[in-house]
Amino acid sequence: MRKEDLLKALEEARKKSKPRKFVQSVDLIIPLKDIDLRRPENRIEEYVVLPHGPGKRFKICAFVGKGMEGKAKEACDFVIKDEEFGKWEKKEIKKLVREYDYFIAQADLMPSVAAKFGKYLGALGKLPSPKSGSIFPMNADLKPIVERLRKTVKVVAKKQPVVSCIIGKEDMKDEEIAENAMAVYEALVHKLPEGKRRIRGVYIKLTMGPPVRVW
Repeated sequence: MRKEDLLKALEEARKKSKPRKFVQSVDLIIPLKDIDLRRPENRIEEYVVLPHGPGKRFKICAFVGKGMEGKAKEACDFVIKDEEFGKWEKKEIKKLVREYDYFIAQADLMPSVAAKFGKYLGALGKLPSPKSGSIFPMNADLKPIVERLRKTVKVVAKKQPVVSCIIGKEDMKDEEIAENAMAVYEALVHKLPEGKRRIRGVYIKLTMGPPVRVW
């Protein structure tokens, strides 16, 4: 996929999307072909760091022990200490899981996090994991972890053979959005068996606009 084609498609997507009273997201859509997602080894779950970020501020919640509370409050949007886990009710947990984009957890607390919050976090694919880099050791510096997650998008294809994720907002520069798209595309090609042969096409769209084919 060429950057020039992305820029051309993005220009067309902007023209085809009527002005809105809010800043629209720009999404990348990549349908796949000849891939059996019933086989676990073919399913896609990748975390891609966008070079220019998503254009929106992802909210991050941390599960920590008492010794990490200060660091977590400096770096994250919300902090839950291990001694508070028992106070959380089902309704509150469901609201929490919807409100935050990423959850990070102290490694030695993961059994407790999974027991109390795992059912609800797992249902939305937000359970902290080594793959996403959201589990950290005691005394870790949380700022770089949080900064990286705020630029990270999750690329998933588990049930349907299509990948879709945000690559920016319409108030970002076209060059930045195109470079974000390239990062996602290249990560996907690297992950897929036979690489780009498994890609049916690439599309870009604004939130309220129609998809525009890149190739």
